Amino acid sequence: MANIKSAKKRILVNQTKAARNKAIKSAVKTAIKKVDTAVANNDAAAANAALTDAISAIDKAQTKGVYHKNNASRKVARISKAVNSIQ
Repeated sequence: MANIKSAKKRILVNQTKAARNKAIKSAVKTAIKKVDTAVANNDAAAANAALTDAISAIDKAQTKGVYHKNNASRKVARISKAVNSIQ
């Protein structure tokens, strides 16, 4: 355990940031799973709606620095390709 005041603060700040990042990543994963489920059911309308939400969640995560821009771009490309495969 840290003894220095600034080190204690860094621990608290890092815990807060980690919790925020975890929540954002979880939301992105959930959105991607919804797209995958719609694609698996060959439901084009639901897939397009879920795709819009997922892209929005991924872009927000990238803007907040949770994902690198290339990682976010790759995720968007993969789910877009999956949705386009059923249309």
